[in-house]
Amino acid sequence: MPDRLAQVRMLDSGYSREARSLLYHAYRHEPTFAYLFEADRPGYDQRVRATVRELVHQHFSEDLPGIGLLIDDRLVGLALIAPPQRRLDITESWFWRLRMLLSTGFRCTKRYLAYHDAVLACLPPGPYHILPLLGVHPQFQGQRLGEQLLEALHAWCAEDAGSQGVVIDTGNARYLEFYKRQGYEEIGEVAIGPIREHVFFHPAPRPAVPPQA
Repeated sequence: MPDRLAQVRMLDSGYSREARSLLYHAYRHEPTFAYLFEADRPGYDQRVRATVRELVHQHFSEDLPGIGLLIDDRLVGLALIAPPQRRLDITESWFWRLRMLLSTGFRCTKRYLAYHDAVLACLPPGPYHILPLLGVHPQFQGQRLGEQLLEALHAWCAEDAGSQGVVIDTGNARYLEFYKRQGYEEIGEVAIGPIREHVFFHPAPRPAVPPQA
């Protein structure tokens, strides 16, 4: 059980501002983002903020689902979810690409699109839920809220009989064992510049088969 139980809530655009702040703090030190948005060049924090802003804006403008954890009405964890039939929409949007070009530049936008395509190329055929962004606010990490968030996510996704499971990726080696403990299996690995991005799959729960008489 989590050390601190949070309220689970489905998110909509009313949470956009809180979601952007949480995800910025969750991703600004991630190795994958550091490479994609050139942490060694001035303006990195602004590029991360812009990327998170555009991804969250596009996600909610397309009415895609999100699950949040709240403690005392504060958003402390969230997962943005791309259902199987919608998982390519965001990066195929020319408006999104234009906003990314204007806010992060051509090279960073190109890197992000190449990263996105490389991860999708790891997936076997079939319908899956994909998690484009997932995070717990750094102030609340270490309280097993990540486990609670994934449990809520898996339960919600399992209600979609047309999905075979959930896919997530990470370039942070310290998360590998965590995902494995939550029932994820590594299904691929891709090189994103110097980063080794690991792609994980969590199968959808199968309904129990009643015993035969």
